[in-house]
Amino acid sequence: MEFGVFSLMGYRERGASTKQILEEAAEQTRIADQLGYDIAWFAEHHFSNYCVCPSPLMMIAHCAATTQRIRLGSAVVVIPLYEPVRLLAEIGMTDALCDGRLILGIGSGYQPYEFDRFDVDLKNSKSMTEEFMDMYDLAFTQDTFSYDGQHFKLPETHISARPVNQPPEIWIAGDNPAIHRLAARRGYIPMFTGRFNGPDYLRTMRENIESSWREEGLDPTSVPLGIQRFMCVANSRKAALEYADNARHQMRHAANLRRREEVMDGAMLIETPTANEPPLEEIADNLLIGDCETIAEKLVAEIEAGKPSHMMFHFQVGSSGHASAIETMEKFQSDIKPLVEKELGPLDSLNQ
Repeated sequence: MEFGVFSLMGYRERGASTKQILEEAAEQTRIADQLGYDIAWFAEHHFSNYCVCPSPLMMIAHCAATTQRIRLGSAVVVIPLYEPVRLLAEIGMTDALCDGRLILGIGSGYQPYEFDRFDVDLKNSKSMTEEFMDMYDLAFTQDTFSYDGQHFKLPETHISARPVNQPPEIWIAGDNPAIHRLAARRGYIPMFTGRFNGPDYLRTMRENIESSWREEGLDPTSVPLGIQRFMCVANSRKAALEYADNARHQMRHAANLRRREEVMDGAMLIETPTANEPPLEEIADNLLIGDCETIAEKLVAEIEAGKPSHMMFHFQVGSSGHASAIETMEKFQSDIKPLVEKELGPLDSLNQ
């Protein structure tokens, strides 16, 4: 299996510098490349401090110039918020700038607050996403193509910006069975976030995804899977709870934005608790937080439960800090990963 780094690029303190946030994410990507991580992932969100990156493809193109080996992925491009032919061209251009290292992570979106401001109906998001992927399949396998769908229509067109070798690999985010069945039908790699939860949730999600594979007549044991998790090396309970509080801060915003329950104060989302939210101590215990030995023990349980082919780690969240993220990135490779391999065997051959 493989490991990656995930950058949301949000902030918790009013007045944070966009330039600094993006520079820190880029530096973490360079360090991840040097440390041997497999993929660096970049989020997309709009209109609040939840995320300052409106274009993961722009971030990928920037980081391509300062990295050598690491693959670069969008997590995710929110397909319905784009004009389709422009997005197709930007995908082709970005892959060319990456020398073929682009992974196209896609999603249909979930935040009404964003969709309202793009004047897009969230109810159409999944069908719009599927139509775009029809166009994607045509755009880079033919010199020209046309399309006549419910949402999108296009006369005979050539996308002049072309990927280096072949269309980028597709990953798709979501916890919805419709998304999982779409992934199964089209050969995409599903990915999801573990949220506040521990191994039991990862096991349940894996079982749900395998059910979608069965419903499409496919072998469920062959499902590739990406799982996103928070991680922080913390050598005291106080430090562990501080990081857990930052993770809770992000998850509260995500949940409130999903339910149209966001509260804004100008540019800032106001943090409000969510229904059935676990206590902070339980969140810290569920997440990959603690000393290296504790994290390794938790990670072994999560790998056994979720059987992922890839795990992406969210090291910097809220106000947890750039230096702390780099320290954890380094300790994962030097200390945590060897402890996990001692228990499970070589990870580069796991789930293959």
